[in-house]
Amino acid sequence: MNLNELLPAVEPEELYAPVMAEITGIRRLTAHEVFYRLELPGGADLGHQPGQFVEVSIFGVGEAPFSVSSAPTLKGAFELGVRKAGMLTDVMTRLQPGAKVGIRGPFGRGVDLERFLGRDVLVVAGGIGLVPMRSLINTVRDRRDEFGRLIICYGSRTDADLLFRDEIAAWEADPDIEFHVTVDRGGEAWRGRTGVITTLIPGLELDLARTVCCVCGPPVMYRFVLLALRSKGLKDDQIWMSLERRMKCGVGKCGHCQINASYVCQDGPVYPYTELANLQEAL
Repeated sequence: MNLNELLPAVEPEELYAPVMAEITGIRRLTAHEVFYRLELPGGADLGHQPGQFVEVSIFGVGEAPFSVSSAPTLKGAFELGVRKAGMLTDVMTRLQPGAKVGIRGPFGRGVDLERFLGRDVLVVAGGIGLVPMRSLINTVRDRRDEFGRLIICYGSRTDADLLFRDEIAAWEADPDIEFHVTVDRGGEAWRGRTGVITTLIPGLELDLARTVCCVCGPPVMYRFVLLALRSKGLKDDQIWMSLERRMKCGVGKCGHCQINASYVCQDGPVYPYTELANLQEAL
């Protein structure tokens, strides 16, 4: 059973009815980001794909969209990364295990895994963009025989802002993962690479014929990453991008996330770049 099976499917307005999920685990990632594990009634699976999102509601406070950070291979629970950036997230970061929140979703178009099977997967994640890309990374890890190389490029503003430090250590130690990390500004204790995320791309050794790439991060990063990927030899139809937009309703009704004729909450958040090239306001 998954979340869609828990929601009544008779009337369209039922899309707006949340299912209550229990917070079963909380850990702080940084001074501003908190990580949650949640469970749906009866241990139902969320039924999502990497790159999709859910709407989280706290009654009397509001509702906001969050990318799913866990892989579909995690059964009986799902995970979200939350950055404190408003009223709902302020309240949410003060919740304790056992608290319940409303969940709608999953919504949107995620990563087209069928297009990634048998290919080398390059993940380029900047800042909070690692949260949804972690879902793709762990999907590839859990289904390792179905994919080629796994190459991760991760950029953070500072070393204090690095997410998933324990998992980063595991990725760095995993011989099946090629992990590269850089920070814009390193502290005194930082011994890694310093520079923007695009500085990681020229040194990659890619099999251009079999590589696919998924990019997620702050909007300012996309144009520069795209230029670097093209300079490396990747073609537009080998690149996918996950966009950040304010997705309020999740069902293409409110228009908050509209880009030209496209609704990010339905047509995205993950787009083939060949589609984004025709959306003038996308990047």
